[in-house]
Amino acid sequence: MEGGIHTSTDTSAFKECLSLTWRNPYVLRLAFSAGIGGLLFGYDTGVISGALLYIRDDFKSVDRETVLQESIVSMAVAGAIIGAAVGGWMNDRFGRRRVLIIADFLFFVGAVIMASAPGAAFLIVGRIFVGLGVGMASMTSPLYISEASPAKIRGALVSTNGFLITGGQFLSYLINLAFTKAPGTWRWMVGVAGFPALLQFILMLLLPESPRWLYRKGREEAAKVIMRKIYPAHEVEQEIQDLKESVEAEIKEEGSSETINIIKLLKTKAVRRGLTAGVGLQVFQQFVGINTVMYYSPTIVQLAGFASNRTALLLSLVTAGLNAFGSIVSIYFIDRTGRKKLLIISLIGVVVSLGVLSGVFHETTTHSPMVSRVETSHFSNITCPDYSSALNSGAWDCMTCLKASSPDCGFCSSPTNKLLPGACLISNDAVKDMCHKETRLWYTRGCPSKYGWLALIGLALYIIFFSPGMGSVPWIMNSEIYPLRFRGLCGGIAATANWISNLIVAQSFLSLTEAIGTSWTFLIFGVISVVALLFVIIYVPETKGLPIEEIEKMLEGRALHYKFWEKGNKPHEKSQAT
Repeated sequence: MEGGIHTSTDTSAFKECLSLTWRNPYVLRLAFSAGIGGLLFGYDTGVISGALLYIRDDFKSVDRETVLQESIVSMAVAGAIIGAAVGGWMNDRFGRRRVLIIADFLFFVGAVIMASAPGAAFLIVGRIFVGLGVGMASMTSPLYISEASPAKIRGALVSTNGFLITGGQFLSYLINLAFTKAPGTWRWMVGVAGFPALLQFILMLLLPESPRWLYRKGREEAAKVIMRKIYPAHEVEQEIQDLKESVEAEIKEEGSSETINIIKLLKTKAVRRGLTAGVGLQVFQQFVGINTVMYYSPTIVQLAGFASNRTALLLSLVTAGLNAFGSIVSIYFIDRTGRKKLLIISLIGVVVSLGVLSGVFHETTTHSPMVSRVETSHFSNITCPDYSSALNSGAWDCMTCLKASSPDCGFCSSPTNKLLPGACLISNDAVKDMCHKETRLWYTRGCPSKYGWLALIGLALYIIFFSPGMGSVPWIMNSEIYPLRFRGLCGGIAATANWISNLIVAQSFLSLTEAIGTSWTFLIFGVISVVALLFVIIYVPETKGLPIEEIEKMLEGRALHYKFWEKGNKPHEKSQAT
């Protein structure tokens, strides 16, 4: 039985995890060194949201083309799809440690290319390199931590990877804010990612391979040496014996061949059911809309009526901080409350939050300030051409002005109150400066609104509920729900599904907001969140504190998992497939 002792998991796992600081710091060293991959994952997915504001200012072709903006964001995700798919095979073939080292090299190369990019094409190439590293690290870091952790605190330690992901996103907003006034702005923002990549590269050279992978590859003595450093003396021999029996049973079942037959894998009941839960969670994690918030949060803040780039970044920093805080909450509750309960609470909160956001943006877009002929004529010869030629110009409001496209137009607010009628003008830097000189606000991505702060509250609620559950649990579940012999491959399949879903959301969000509006876009995510909630209730098992082999037995015995609100850990009982 792989995984070992797991008594009193729900009451003392968090304290146990904290006690490792002085009792066995080696385990924490493994977890946090591997977790730097999560930090890089978070930083590189978060930094582009703020950098994009300044890339648009430097490269006018990017500012004019929504598809180009989406491509700069989503090409990292396209690279991550390839990285996750290849990384699953590489993890089983070459080991977890080597894959993390390769990922660090890709992170570093991508950061250098982006920081020196002379145009959008090089930016996209650099984002692809970064994406390859993100894809490999996203599945390998939690897998390495999971296999180097005692079962009792496995969830809490894997949650540190989730914390480092959200911490990386928070750090990216801090860096974005720090370099808003620096020469080169976005070049520093994207280039800083090279430093933690170099740090982890060095650390991973000094750390051992996963003991479970070593044992599976026949390097028993090397695995035993590492396990004796990880487990307390009174547990280690039993853990080694359990791992030995688990690997011997797998080899007996699979024969001596290292090749995994995909068809046989899908015919294996426990693996098939595990993949249903694992892949489903990864897909829904993206389709409830999290990366619209993380990639485009400054843009969303501007859509809510906050004009300044710096203000948008500052307010987005709050959401990133809440995301990191939610990961700390996850570390505390994941082995105390359980995976499934956290998911259900998380999704209920996400549904409510998306409902709030949808309602707020509906009010924002339908009650934007009117365009005044008097205010517009105040600025001679720079009136928006579409406004000048419109037969119904008296009905124009700010949103109508921003949708003009020949050329692009912007809204210059009233100098006395941003909610009063303003001017609809041609959008360029000279006009923007002219508007600012008269102590007016300049809007090109969203309109002034009295509901803007409600949108921020909706975003904050979304992050508070998403982060501890749907933010962390899918990665934890996928690091523990598969049998050892299939873990790299299945983890790669699930991570690939995550990144494909991520790509779809990232590539379509801005286009959706333009086509159907921000309100309807968030409403769609809300409906998907309801479907995700039903999926979790029916198909996702509770794995809190269970050794990995016992999870396999549970999946063999039960297909649907309706029960989830039970007090304490009851011994596993086999039931017939429903």
